[in-house]
Amino acid sequence: MDVQVKLKACITYHENFVQYDLGVNHPFRGDRFVKAKNFFDEKGLSKSPKVFYISPKPAIREDLLKAHAEEYVNLIFRLAELGRPYDIDTPVSKSMVEALMLMIGGVKEAGTAIFEGRADRAIALGGGFHHAGRDYGGGFCLFNDIAILVEHLRERFSIKRALILDYDVHFGNGTSDIFYSDPDVLFISLHQDPRTIFPGRGFIDETGEGEGEGHTVNVPLPIRTGEESYLYALREIFPPLAEEFKPEIIIGNGGSDAHFADHLGSLGLTARGFFEISQTISETSEKVCDGKVALLIASGYNVTVLPYCWYALAAGITEPEKTEDAIEDYYPPPPDPWQNQQQVESTVKSLKRVLRPYWKCF
Repeated sequence: MDVQVKLKACITYHENFVQYDLGVNHPFRGDRFVKAKNFFDEKGLSKSPKVFYISPKPAIREDLLKAHAEEYVNLIFRLAELGRPYDIDTPVSKSMVEALMLMIGGVKEAGTAIFEGRADRAIALGGGFHHAGRDYGGGFCLFNDIAILVEHLRERFSIKRALILDYDVHFGNGTSDIFYSDPDVLFISLHQDPRTIFPGRGFIDETGEGEGEGHTVNVPLPIRTGEESYLYALREIFPPLAEEFKPEIIIGNGGSDAHFADHLGSLGLTARGFFEISQTISETSEKVCDGKVALLIASGYNVTVLPYCWYALAAGITEPEKTEDAIEDYYPPPPDPWQNQQQVESTVKSLKRVLRPYWKCF
């Protein structure tokens, strides 16, 4: 490697991530991580002088207690020993928990690498279990690594403000609940209309409470939103809020489940759309927090398109100078792409009206 080339981005990955496998016929299989890593290799990202890998050490119990109630942590470890599920959609086993502790360790190490100056940006494969709250799990999630990362950075590096941008097709109810009254965490979520998808929450009027009022920002999008409409909503809400809030890091959370071919969502993005999301995060981070970005990537339920979308997300912060034409998709875009522009514009207008008492930018 040319010693003059600065290592800009780290990727956390471990071969045992594959153990976070929820079972045959379940939409969340562990092979997603291997397929994504192989695709990163195929595309040359893994050999880029701008990228280096970290093989994480597992998180410890004390890490979990930064974001979760002790009784809940005990419950998950007890279920793992017994091999019993948390709920009908979320099995629990010793091997799953072992993999999850490695993933959480990777998320922590991604943030540490940024604030120690070894990387400007980071990608934590296997991160983003946003349905786990302080004392509950579900939605394929057991522990909330996003919240654990925020608390780790507060404790280790004394950061004051963090912005979480959740672009998963599902609302991150666990993350929202954990920080709902926290004015030092700005949580922005773009997700499918809660009336049409799990977990049935994330409406415009859910804005936080107490000192945190106005610091939860939900952008519920109609089914068949389409890529242009989605990106319009993102750019109308996220950059202005980030510039006013001035976080010390932007944490992005989401995988490929907003893709038009995903089985569990219906928003209509392409791989290029994911690249533009990530590129927008990159550009905004340069303005507000010296480029400090951590992307936590785990979701997506069409394993064929998943590697293309995860690569697009990674490329958007490691090689933001790429053009969208350099991003390929497994499937060609629909000949008549969904574009629910009028309804999205109405949602954005309503949201700005709700947020106006809290934010000058609107």
